[in-house]
Amino acid sequence: MSTLQPPAVTVRHKARLFRRSRGGSAAVEFALVAPLFFALLFAMLEYALMFFAAQVLETATQDTARLVLTGQAKAGNFDRDTFKEKFCEHIVALFDCERGISIDVNAYSSFGAITPADLALPLDKDGNFTGAVRYNPGEQNQIVVVRVFYAWKFYVLNLGFDITNMAGGKRLLMASFAFRNEPFGTATSSASPPPSGS
Repeated sequence: MSTLQPPAVTVRHKARLFRRSRGGSAAVEFALVAPLFFALLFAMLEYALMFFAAQVLETATQDTARLVLTGQAKAGNFDRDTFKEKFCEHIVALFDCERGISIDVNAYSSFGAITPADLALPLDKDGNFTGAVRYNPGEQNQIVVVRVFYAWKFYVLNLGFDITNMAGGKRLLMASFAFRNEPFGTATSSASPPPSGS
């Protein structure tokens, strides 16, 4: 009794079967889309974290600058390092405060004496930090500008929305606060002396 042999499957027939097969198509499509999806997701999270860090930097700058405004820094004989320590107390996360934060405090005779260059980002054409790090809290009633800088490192780059402005894939964050010092050196008591006995 003879048995019939199945017809030989040709290469063309195999290719046609492979083209019609839908098994594993979802995995292939996900493998194609996943890198871009996760890159965009991480980029959005990174940008959001950077904006949050900038707000934390701004708040910490204003809170610490009040020590100058009210004369507490002057009364406590603060130097640049002491002022930076007080600043670092306001930011316990997100920043490498000891090595990454640069603080510039300078006093002016009036608001008009502050030039645009005093408020510009201190970067050269190659994206290197060139800012002066001074500490001059001024006297009473003087204008003081407190500026704080931090080089924020980006890890997800080259997605068509690059906001870095420093070398090495970093963006210089700057927070500033300008104010007039309070008259902390003058006597504030205006009480009249007690009446003399009759």
